[in-house]
Amino acid sequence: MPDDTDTGKKTAAPLSGAARPPVTTTYRDLLLRNPEFTPLFLSSAAGVAAQTVSGLALGTLVFRATDSPLLSALSMFGQALTQVLGATLFLSGADRLPPRRTLTSLSLSFATATALLALPGLPLPALFTVLLLQGLVASLGGGVRWGLLNEILTPARYLAGRSVFNAMNGIMQITGYAVGGALLTLLSPHLCLLLAAALHTTAAALTGRLTTRPPRATGRPSVTATWRTNAQLWSSAPRRHVYLALWLPNGLIVGCESLYVSYAPDAAGTLFACAALGMLAGDVTVGRLLPPRRHPRAGIPLLLLLATPYLTFALHPPLPVAAALVAVSSFGFGASLIQQARLMTLTPPQLSGHALGLHSAGMLTLQGVSAALAGSLAQLATPAMAMTAMALLSLVVTVTLTAVSRRGDEDGGLLPRRAA
Repeated sequence: MPDDTDTGKKTAAPLSGAARPPVTTTYRDLLLRNPEFTPLFLSSAAGVAAQTVSGLALGTLVFRATDSPLLSALSMFGQALTQVLGATLFLSGADRLPPRRTLTSLSLSFATATALLALPGLPLPALFTVLLLQGLVASLGGGVRWGLLNEILTPARYLAGRSVFNAMNGIMQITGYAVGGALLTLLSPHLCLLLAAALHTTAAALTGRLTTRPPRATGRPSVTATWRTNAQLWSSAPRRHVYLALWLPNGLIVGCESLYVSYAPDAAGTLFACAALGMLAGDVTVGRLLPPRRHPRAGIPLLLLLATPYLTFALHPPLPVAAALVAVSSFGFGASLIQQARLMTLTPPQLSGHALGLHSAGMLTLQGVSAALAGSLAQLATPAMAMTAMALLSLVVTVTLTAVSRRGDEDGGLLPRRAA
């Protein structure tokens, strides 16, 4: 299928807004006046809560059993390593499978996998096998969910809709890490995992309230179709720059987050909650408070903010200072809203699910790789030194991407577009 964005033409730019008057969308409008938005939102909230509680429980369980920062980090983020495999095999299903049935099936599979992880005495090889299989299945979920969101919202409301989801993600992570940290002082990690399995089941029930919709694209899902569409999406230089900006800088910072358990075993929940609070503030600021005309110029400062506070962790700041630095850093995750909006302006509507799924799978894969890298550095040095090294690498990547995009005279979602 030809893509006119490669030649400078735009036959489909769902978020360009060039021919549309500005639309003011409030969070209340989305939640109360769109019957499909609400069940998708609530099911996603239950899923995020489940992932938060299960991730903290698994990280604690593995660290208590092994005293290994690497294995603890991989238990929380390692399942993302299989996202890249899923993106090369299954991602064509994001636009070719019925959304409601697919999301329900995914939530039920997550519930089953989490219940298996809760089995007492489960050997570590079996635990990591379940995690990797879970990540393989999850690679389809982002494309289905965000493609459906792009379908049920008008183009002018998409950024506001993603902002609501990101804000919810921050709130549920704050709540999940705070409650999960408290529960781990009272209950075993195995019981916390059973709670997470129940939350995944709740998410499956909520997706049943979605309207039955046909697939957005014709044809059967296949590996060949996945490869062909991946190649088409990757063939455009502006899209490549957007993808790299979405995947690399924040993925490296998630590597820092993967070391919270080994950095502060008794206060990891506090650090995770502060990170989620900062992310919530950044998403609300970008999605609701920052004027759209300023979005392009905010991308680079936000990515730099994302990494800079972690440079001080080599000095072992006290916990209150570390928590504040984590919150300030996570404000920079708001850059992803700007980059996702840019990605949609470069993507035909019939490929929106696949494009967003590729973003989600690539992002999670880089998070898994970064967690492995950060854990390995922590094994050789200390968690604090590893966090500083990952932050420095994120800064180098951001500066390099900026320089490349300027040299090619393309913004790639990082730089403001030049006037014609």
